[in-house]
Amino acid sequence: MNKKLLTAALIGGLAVSQLASAQEFDDRWYLTGAVGFNVQDNDRGTEDALFGTLGLGKFISPSWSVDGELNYQNPGFEANQDLNWSQYGVSLDFRRHFINEARGWNPYLLFGVGYQRSEEEFDRFPNPDSPGKRKDGNLAAKVGVGLQTTFNQRAAVRAELAYRGDFDDQSVGGAGEDWFGDVLASVGIVIPLGPAPVSAPPPAPAPVAPSCADLDDDGDGVNNCDDRCPGSQAGQAIGPDGCPVPVSIDLKGVNFDFDKSTLRPDAVAILSEATEILKRYPDLRVEVAGHTDSKGTDAYNQALSERRAKAVYDYLTNNGVSGSRLVGPVGYGESRPIAPNANPDGSDNPEGRAKNRRTELNVQN
Repeated sequence: MNKKLLTAALIGGLAVSQLASAQEFDDRWYLTGAVGFNVQDNDRGTEDALFGTLGLGKFISPSWSVDGELNYQNPGFEANQDLNWSQYGVSLDFRRHFINEARGWNPYLLFGVGYQRSEEEFDRFPNPDSPGKRKDGNLAAKVGVGLQTTFNQRAAVRAELAYRGDFDDQSVGGAGEDWFGDVLASVGIVIPLGPAPVSAPPPAPAPVAPSCADLDDDGDGVNNCDDRCPGSQAGQAIGPDGCPVPVSIDLKGVNFDFDKSTLRPDAVAILSEATEILKRYPDLRVEVAGHTDSKGTDAYNQALSERRAKAVYDYLTNNGVSGSRLVGPVGYGESRPIAPNANPDGSDNPEGRAKNRRTELNVQN
């Protein structure tokens, strides 16, 4: 009975194998074969022996497999080796697998039930009927643990330790026992039948109607969602809302000192070039516009922008540009900045304000 206690300890220790996520479900039938060593119950009076198995099985879920298995062993008696004792049987075995594809070997638990048939010779000298032979079958059950390599297209390998209860109460060699417990240690192979299952391709995504954000019907560079003027013509200057905007000639460099409307010397040179351009294109008609930064009140900045526009207007007319070609002078105050007057944190932006203190010539035709 010491072997029974040792077996129970081994099974209990291996049964705490860590759980793992199941692999993709492969439900092919497979063949199994194994060889191992059968440690016989001491009460049988038989020797330990090799045994072999053949089986057929399949996975019925990602974590469970079922095998039908045939087994055979021929131990022989310890006391009288001239007498034969052999056993063969069939079992239905359930294995609970704990599979993680990242591992090469994965643990499992084994539960089985079956039928074992024994052929036992005996000699009861001086009984005239000796030697005799008993042939009988009985219920058997087993539990165990094992490891199996990841199931793939070719084969998998099993290593298994099991304890089988053989409920044979008619044994001659083990008279008086109701059942026997044997330890089965084996190594086997699992060979899948047929090609590996192929995962179905994911369904094609349904066609998605293009969003207005992806369309630009009039080709003006503004998507249909934001385009408030969808009929823009080619060649027009288009604003961020998709609508035409007047062409603006920014007199870069014609800026003013803070709170001033007098032309600086560097601005005079730029206005001289603008004057020549206007003379070269006599049909060009422009608006003279003045702007300010955000310092000061709206009313003050409006008047200041008008004075700045008047300074440029006077320079152009005094240098040969007909006033009939000029619209204005017009002041826009601080309403049309081209640069931030303040930084994102609310602090003053002197460079941005300097850019906003400007004049422009806005083309009208």
